[in-house]
Amino acid sequence: MDTEVIFKKVKTPREVARVAYLADIIWKEHYIPIIGKPQVAYMLEHFQSAPAIEKQLAGGISYYSIESDGRAQGYLAFEKQGKTLFLSKIYLLDSYRGKGIGKAAMYFVEEMAHELLCTEIALTVNKYNDRSIHAYTRMGFSKKGGEITDIGGGFVMDDYRMVKLMKNTPCDATGSSPV
Repeated sequence: MDTEVIFKKVKTPREVARVAYLADIIWKEHYIPIIGKPQVAYMLEHFQSAPAIEKQLAGGISYYSIESDGRAQGYLAFEKQGKTLFLSKIYLLDSYRGKGIGKAAMYFVEEMAHELLCTEIALTVNKYNDRSIHAYTRMGFSKKGGEITDIGGGFVMDDYRMVKLMKNTPCDATGSSPV
């Protein structure tokens, strides 16, 4: 990757609207073949619309725009849950996948986990999202079981939970100091 990737914290209504716009594009190009058009439409409205993102921000979830060459190329979102950094979203436009931007985003997430004194990063990924599962595995994540979550509207998320243990954290998995 030749250009610098910038992670800009999403704060303003305009930034939220831009993330919702990206979500609409990314979800339609990536998830319709996996979960179908009706579920994608439902999830965009209930979880990735501007009002839904505003509510998540108010609830403590941090969103970041992923930018390079002056353009937004994707976004990510996470929240600290005890000693776990839960990566709830990491999405790139299709034309930017496979260019090292996702790897740069994961390094950013790891830096945030270290700053927040987390001992692991966890995420969920659709069981049929082979491309993403493979990418997460290459980045050091391992499957820790499955989860089926009813999200309303007659839809479920059928996911794997994947976890990456952090190295060189000041606390071990119990939260106690090594000193």
